[in-house]
Amino acid sequence: MNAVKALLSRTCSSTLQLPAPTGEQREIIFQAGLRASDHGRLRPWRSLVVEGDPREHLGEIFAESFKRKNQECSPDKLKKIADKAISAPLIVVVISRVNDAAKIPAIEQMLSAGAAAQLMLVAAHAQGFSGVWKTGEMAYDEFVHQQLGMLPN
Repeated sequence: MNAVKALLSRTCSSTLQLPAPTGEQREIIFQAGLRASDHGRLRPWRSLVVEGDPREHLGEIFAESFKRKNQECSPDKLKKIADKAISAPLIVVVISRVNDAAKIPAIEQMLSAGAAAQLMLVAAHAQGFSGVWKTGEMAYDEFVHQQLGMLPN
C-alpha cells in the first residue's frame, strides 16, 4: 500500500484479532515510529510490547488499579476491566519519556511520543493490520506506571 493510501484509509478498528504482526513486520512498525518529528532528536518515547500471557497480568494490574479507587466495585466489573488487556493479540504501550534537562519543552516531547504512536499505527495498517489508539485513565495512573516499571518522568 502506498503512503498516501495508508494515510487516507487508516481508521481505528473495534476488533483486533490474530495474527499479530511478525518480527519483520514489527520491525517496520517500530522503524516508522522512529521517523516521528523529534525536535532535538531526543527520541522521548519508549515502547513496551505486551502479548500472550503477559496481557493477562496487564489486565490484573488494570483491575487492581480500578479497585484501589472504587472499593465497592463488583467482580464482574473488575473482570471486564481486566479483559480489556486481552482484547488484542498485541499491545504496544507507547510511553512518553520527558527529558527535563533538555531545552525542548516537555509538551513537544510528549507530542513527539504521540507522533511516534500514530506513525506505528499507520505502518501497521499499511501492512494489513488493524489497530486502535486506546488511552483511558489507566494511562495516567501512578499505580499502573509503577507496576510497568516506569520512571516518574
